Amino acid sequence: MVELFLEGGPFMWPILLLLLGGLGLVGERAYSLNQSKSDSEGFMGALRQSLKSGGTKKALDVCTSHDGPVSNICEAGLSRVGKGSDRIEKAIENAGSLEMAFLEKNMGWLTAIIAIAPMMGFTGTVAGMIFAFDAIAAANDISPAVVAVGISQALLTTAFGLIVAMIIQICQNFFSSMIDGMVLDMEERSIELTDLLRDAK
Repeated sequence: MVELFLEGGPFMWPILLLLLGGLGLVGERAYSLNQSKSDSEGFMGALRQSLKSGGTKKALDVCTSHDGPVSNICEAGLSRVGKGSDRIEKAIENAGSLEMAFLEKNMGWLTAIIAIAPMMGFTGTVAGMIFAFDAIAAANDISPAVVAVGISQALLTTAFGLIVAMIIQICQNFFSSMIDGMVLDMEERSIELTDLLRDAK
């Protein structure tokens, strides 16, 4: 494997850096999204019970004792109770936007790596072909031995760039699926909270 990497020429190094950077971002996203997961069903049950028995103050205590985007959104809405339904809905909307920004943090960088890695590989391919033609011109010979090094370099950089892009693409798709599920859950719980507050009046 190391031999193939070295045969790929200088363009293999920036592609390797893209892979390492991408894996670092994948690790960060995996940790952050895993930390953001919560039992929203259980949380909403506790919130519903606290609203009935202790009112808004007790419900806010439930929110602060739980972590996750749903509890943060509910806390934002409950903190505006008594200031009008428009203020409550606006607070929930703003909190939802902040949570969305946190969930999608660094996803754009993953997209950039997915796009750049193959392009870097194709650039290495062009460089390899130039090297092959230069070798032909220098040797005044078109035998396989003369062009093999340049063609090998060209194919290896393309392959490595595509492999890096595929690895990061799979991870990004997995994270996007997780985020979509969390966003849907936030929307459902936001509606549930507004209904609870409306019924509590």
